[in-house]
Amino acid sequence: MVPTAAIEHAVRRVIDDMHANLGQELTIDEMARTAMFSKFHFTRVFRDVTGTSPGRFLSALRLQEAKRLLLETDFSVADISSQVGYSSVGTFSSRFKSCVGVSPSLFRTMGGFVPELVEGRPAPGHDPARATLRGQVRFREDRSPGHCFVGLFPTPVPQGRPVRCSVLDGPGPFELTGVPVGSWYVLVHSVPYGHEHLPSGTDHKDVVSVGRYGPVTVRTDTLLMPADIALRPLDAHDPPVLMALLDMRTNALETVAG
Repeated sequence: MVPTAAIEHAVRRVIDDMHANLGQELTIDEMARTAMFSKFHFTRVFRDVTGTSPGRFLSALRLQEAKRLLLETDFSVADISSQVGYSSVGTFSSRFKSCVGVSPSLFRTMGGFVPELVEGRPAPGHDPARATLRGQVRFREDRSPGHCFVGLFPTPVPQGRPVRCSVLDGPGPFELTGVPVGSWYVLVHSVPYGHEHLPSGTDHKDVVSVGRYGPVTVRTDTLLMPADIALRPLDAHDPPVLMALLDMRTNALETVAG
């Protein structure tokens, strides 16, 4: 079912409230009241609109704000963790590193980028069977093309190490090999040529383009259909990009398997 404009507006009210209260505890009951839905209906429509749960979305917004504060202020890591709703700096740092890929202090030191992308490993006991996912990344006529990060993730939120990934010089075909058995999302993030200095932790909805494909279910001996991904403007309903992106200013396109 395609969400109606009224439902999207209700979800947008909740997301705006999340932004305004990142340092406060927000319960599902409070979010549902803001949306003016029952708790169970709200959780379902929120996932329909954003692709993820309200709790995961709020957690992602908090870490996105932490990334911005690390890059744009001189606040200490402890101060930032408190401002985005964490009572323990240790818990915050651990969560940040898990989702972004580096510690808060290293993220600040590197200016929001990483020199290489490291792929994650499948969970222990995962079926060793592998598949290849091919596809095409396209830009709408109203979007400016640029380098494209293509990553395979277990959820619709681009966080942590991608299971498989690739960086394209621009729009066009991509290939992800060695895709393990499981259910995955292909997430694409791009900024126009000349804007490679914009780190993933800052909000530039006017230039950032995103796309999503999935879930893709991989079984033993699966032949996957090609993925056609048309990029569009980043919207308030999109979960933020949490992982630190490759520093394209150095033209380093190497992807390292972890």
